[in-house]
Amino acid sequence: MKYVLVTGGVVSGLGKGVTASSIGVVLKACGLRVTSIKIDPYLNTDAGTMSPFEHGEVFVLDDGGEVDLDLGNYERFLDVTLTRDNNITTGKIYQSVLEKERKGDYLGKTVQVVPHITDAIKDWIESVSLTPVDGKEGPADVCVIELGGTVGDIESMPFIEALRQLYFTVGQDNFCLIHVSLIPVLGVVGEQKTKPTQHSVRELRALGLTPHFLACRSAQPLLENTKQKLSQFCHVPVANILNIHDVPNIWHIPLLLQNQNAHDAILKQMDLMSVAKPVDLREWTKRAETFDNLTKSVRIAMVGKYVGLTDSYLSVVKALLHACVACSLKPSIDWIAASDLEDDSAQSTPEAYATAWKTLKGAACVLVPGGFGDRGIKGMILAAKYARENNVPYLGICLGMQISVIEFARSVLRLEKANSEEFDPQTPDLVVIFMPEGSKTHMGSTMRLGSRKTLFQTPDCIMSKLYNNSKHVDERHRHRYEVNPEVVGTLEEAGLTFVGRDETGKRMEILELPGHPFYVGVQFHPEYKSRPGRPSAPFLGLIMAATGQLEAYVRTQQNGSI
Repeated sequence: MKYVLVTGGVVSGLGKGVTASSIGVVLKACGLRVTSIKIDPYLNTDAGTMSPFEHGEVFVLDDGGEVDLDLGNYERFLDVTLTRDNNITTGKIYQSVLEKERKGDYLGKTVQVVPHITDAIKDWIESVSLTPVDGKEGPADVCVIELGGTVGDIESMPFIEALRQLYFTVGQDNFCLIHVSLIPVLGVVGEQKTKPTQHSVRELRALGLTPHFLACRSAQPLLENTKQKLSQFCHVPVANILNIHDVPNIWHIPLLLQNQNAHDAILKQMDLMSVAKPVDLREWTKRAETFDNLTKSVRIAMVGKYVGLTDSYLSVVKALLHACVACSLKPSIDWIAASDLEDDSAQSTPEAYATAWKTLKGAACVLVPGGFGDRGIKGMILAAKYARENNVPYLGICLGMQISVIEFARSVLRLEKANSEEFDPQTPDLVVIFMPEGSKTHMGSTMRLGSRKTLFQTPDCIMSKLYNNSKHVDERHRHRYEVNPEVVGTLEEAGLTFVGRDETGKRMEILELPGHPFYVGVQFHPEYKSRPGRPSAPFLGLIMAATGQLEAYVRTQQNGSI
């Protein structure tokens, strides 16, 4: 196994995840099989209990793993299906070591960070790197490891030591270290500054790891004298100093690496030149250029709770991008804080209220994504009501589907107190209930998680046709609450149809509103499986409905010509 380690210096949030993904894309384009591991040095066992404001979205895998959003980047860029074990956290490592200690596996020994924690990290990496993630037999050729955080953080020290030992064990032909760093430009002087990177590399070398490559993040391309200075003081050849400057869209990053012959240099470092094929990134080039040349856009109202940090909805944004590009459009997302649409906001913040409603009414379609807690719920209900009554295409994901059920029950069934058990456990009209298998005492990994089968109840529905006339679909879930099966009959009599259910037939998965151009709710999270070139069906349906393309598409599907 060959390992490519990507570390970061100076500041966090430099784009290590996109860099690691892009390196994987370039190696895959050379005919190599690639897998990925993300190391998060925080003490949480997984990302499941963290606020989206704290750490961005929680990405869900097929096996139900709640992981860091970077694993979403890996899956989208490399088109692989990762497992929960591909995300290593300090919490997982310490938990596994302490469980062994309690069982007596270290009997008689003093359990210490070195060697027990570091050995556990190495064993985990070596074991997971051998697990195939691309649907083929046997292990991958290269494992790209991203170490989260910044070099010098106290919490990442055991991982750096474990990776130093791994480097020593596998040998220099099987290990490549790429250090991502920032080259800032100070406004007054206008000079590209190398000192922060010099200090970062010095810190890394003091810990026993010398980078083979520097991936330098900057606003503008690096000047030649900047590269010379970095090479001299960081002990890295000029040819191995890669410049990842700002680009119009992230699909350009693999092309940026290819243009600097990064693939050849990495292959030489890991002695893979003899087995690699000539790099072929024609598909990526076409994708990046297609996006750059798009002129028309579609306005999408995103009504959510965490709109202050767009990374909170990263996969939703990417799924919209994939769907828009498939329709030859650029996405123009109007972020609306759900609470700004509420009547209370009209009194407390009238300007925000007026702006939110103006934005909502100016959009071609409405999307209400997932979320937890009761903040902003009234605003989401108002957005769903507006979309339903004004024939505006609507997609509700997870919480967004439950919102559409609550709104329909209140407005059409006249159940004024209709609500979810999550927001009002005492209401007499519970249309959304807590799932029986959930836990009310523990929050981590107690939801309905991972890939589950949804069966279409009729082939004569929009969603079945968008899923290529499939009888069933496997999508990823992350929820504690579900539509109350006892009210389904009443809702359907009033016109709302549940066209997708789970294998028991009791759990509602997809709803549609006949007679509406596109009013769809899905209990699952289709955004997690969206890929460039293979957009997710519900998102594609939303964008096509918003631009008047859906009817023609559905007709062609009905005729079986596609």
